[in-house]
Amino acid sequence: MSDTTVRRPIKWNSFAESNVGTVRTINEDSILAKPETSLWAIADGMGGYEAGDVASSLIVKTLDELAYKDSLSEIVNAVEDTLIDVNHRILEYADIMLDGRMLGSTVVSLIIRGRVGACIWAGDSRLYRFRNGQLQQLSRDHSHVEELMSQGHITPEEAANHPDSNVITRAVGAHEELYLDLNVFNLQVGDTLLLCSDGLYNAIKQPDIIPLLSLPTPEKIVKELLATALKNGASDNVSIIIVKGEPGSVPAQSRADATENMEEKA
Repeated sequence: MSDTTVRRPIKWNSFAESNVGTVRTINEDSILAKPETSLWAIADGMGGYEAGDVASSLIVKTLDELAYKDSLSEIVNAVEDTLIDVNHRILEYADIMLDGRMLGSTVVSLIIRGRVGACIWAGDSRLYRFRNGQLQQLSRDHSHVEELMSQGHITPEEAANHPDSNVITRAVGAHEELYLDLNVFNLQVGDTLLLCSDGLYNAIKQPDIIPLLSLPTPEKIVKELLATALKNGASDNVSIIIVKGEPGSVPAQSRADATENMEEKA
């Protein structure tokens, strides 16, 4: 790339929706979509009797209060510290209000700075990247079934109908120590990122998700994914966030600098 080239920025548009599904009466999922600060998250609560809703909404509310930081490393550290703090607050709430009964929540978060993304997660809510017709899971489930597959004890086909498919090994509020995973990855114009709770991917098979991700806008993608999940009888809450990278406008000063450089070389 020459010094006269202006690299076009990426504008990240998003749309988010959460639905109770076709069986449950309470939605224990919570979602956060803040394209203005390039932070998105889904939390899938567990505990029943609205306790899961307490956990997931506390995660999202606390992340929503984070101040914007230009540095990717600084915002990653802030999200991690926030989730660790929320973990302790959920444990305290369970001890005082629920006589120690367990409640908690999965969390998957997406942070974007420039052309780099970061995913921080605990549990089995997921982040995918759709690029050039290929769908790649960027998070890895913290679940008993995932461990069995990674150890070679079961196949992916056996995992789909495994009796322990709902058993997760990490969650915010589940243990005194919270262990989060981090994945940092590159991004480019045209990438579509999908954050979802297990209510989506358990209701729609991956080959049926892929064509819907080619729809033109984040809103159309979310609406079609949700409609398909409900049509398939989604037995759990369904939460979806789509973040799509479009070509952004080049700042006027950058264009002027590039033109000036070209004139000088001429």
